[in-house]
Amino acid sequence: MPAAVAELPATALSPAAAPAWSRKLASLDRGQRMRLAIGVALLAVVAIGGIVMGRQAEWRVLYANLPDKDGGAIVAQLATMNVPYKYAEGGGAVLVPADKVHDTRLRLAAQGLPKGSVNGFELMEGNRFGMTQFQEKLTFQRGLEGELTRSIQSLSSVQTARVHLALPNQNGFFREQQKPSASVLLTLHPGRTLERNQIAGIVHLVAASVPELSPSSVSVLDDSGKLLSTPPDGAGGAGGSGDGLQLQYVQQLEQAYTRRILDILEPVVGRSNVKAQVTADVDFSQTESTSEQHRPNQVADAAAIRSQQVIESSGSAGAGGQPPSGVPGAVSNQPPAPAAAPINGQAAPLSTGNGNGGSAAGGGNKRESITNYEVDKTVKVVRGGTGTVRRLSAAVVVNYQAAAAGAKDGPKALTPQQLEQMTALVRESIGFNKDRGDSVNLMNTPFLVEAAGGSELPLWKQPEVLDLARSMAWPVGTLLLASLVLMGFVRPALKAVRQTPGPAAPAAAAGRQLNAVVEDAPPRAALPPPEAAAPANVLPPATAEQLRLDDARHLAKTNPTAVANIVKNWVSGEAPA
Repeated sequence: MPAAVAELPATALSPAAAPAWSRKLASLDRGQRMRLAIGVALLAVVAIGGIVMGRQAEWRVLYANLPDKDGGAIVAQLATMNVPYKYAEGGGAVLVPADKVHDTRLRLAAQGLPKGSVNGFELMEGNRFGMTQFQEKLTFQRGLEGELTRSIQSLSSVQTARVHLALPNQNGFFREQQKPSASVLLTLHPGRTLERNQIAGIVHLVAASVPELSPSSVSVLDDSGKLLSTPPDGAGGAGGSGDGLQLQYVQQLEQAYTRRILDILEPVVGRSNVKAQVTADVDFSQTESTSEQHRPNQVADAAAIRSQQVIESSGSAGAGGQPPSGVPGAVSNQPPAPAAAPINGQAAPLSTGNGNGGSAAGGGNKRESITNYEVDKTVKVVRGGTGTVRRLSAAVVVNYQAAAAGAKDGPKALTPQQLEQMTALVRESIGFNKDRGDSVNLMNTPFLVEAAGGSELPLWKQPEVLDLARSMAWPVGTLLLASLVLMGFVRPALKAVRQTPGPAAPAAAAGRQLNAVVEDAPPRAALPPPEAAAPANVLPPATAEQLRLDDARHLAKTNPTAVANIVKNWVSGEAPA
């Protein structure tokens, strides 16, 4: 007969001292424990790295393109001020945290950093005892050059500048004093240019800072060696030559005429429905003509008298009743000279004597009158101006009229009357002159509409998307790495812990099942199938636990002594053999 075994309580088989998680962790094998520990450690590292990188300050440029001397001084001062710093790629800039840029700059400026390679009048502060007059003059010149360089570098377009002053010795014993001169070398920022008025401002700044320096003696060059200032002879300019100035003037003139055409046609046909180009033929030749005209005196009373001479003489008559007259000698035997009379007036009657003027008919009186009149003279000097427009040619293209809302037909061409009206408007806007040879050509044609968005960059190449991706790369990467560690190491270990039963539960369950099997289990051959006799305390079939219970029942039936010994060992706490 099978031996009867008393049913044991479940609480007697479970250890009471160990907590639930400790029992579950103790039930894991060595490999599962190692994976769990590695996962937890990696997750902690990722979390700490994300927190550190998330709290790391953004780096900003403190100073760029510093000389080595200033860079070393600034780095040493940053180390003294306990300000973190690093170098940009290539060492071209010093970077500090973004929240400390302005404060650091102010603190460095209070200490005179960066000093730069340009020194101004602070050079005069280091004058030592025993300096010669030449050294003092040279120091003053260097200080003046430094101050001018600082002023020029304050312009937004100028990156660096160098100023060279030639200050000759002024001596009162020299009759002709040599005037000072200056040269300025500019290095502009990439993509920046200087306008003519800015160059003129630099020239006058230098000229006004040096006594007796004329603006014509200041030369301004760029880093490519091109002359920017206008030389005294006017052969150069901001464009490098007179031709550059002329070309610039023509372009400005053409743009002004084009703007006039667009301003008058855009309100009629629309902003994007008209295109215009104007070509101007400009004459830059300089001409000068001088003419002198001589005209006769038209009115005798209005004639201007240049000089007048009247000679009168009286004397007694000689033999023959005729007083002696004339100049003794051969001159008196010559025929009388023509009388000086107005050009268009009546000729004065000749005297009977041999004198040059008229004389009285009787007696010894003589009267001579000489009158010189001014001749009309007109001198005219004409100088032709430069930049005269010789001919204008305008080309205008107008798009078809858009169809009305709801209309089925497409765009329509303009009528001849509309074209004539627009042509007249263009002629009036540019000051059309037929005698000058101006021409206007207006064409009406449909515009080619390009496909919208053909030239747009794809979404993944747009700068905004790239910046967003760079800013989100580290947080997203941290989350992905943490998820990988969590799903690959931690989750499987936690799942194994949850699924592994404690050491007391199987013993209690086995004890109860064994008690039930030993007391009232029929022989295995007589056992009904699980479907027919399914007790209330038996788990549903087709599970692994039900199969183990079936094996336990069969063991208890076939070998009850062994089962009793096993239960006895469990109760006493001894390990099974």
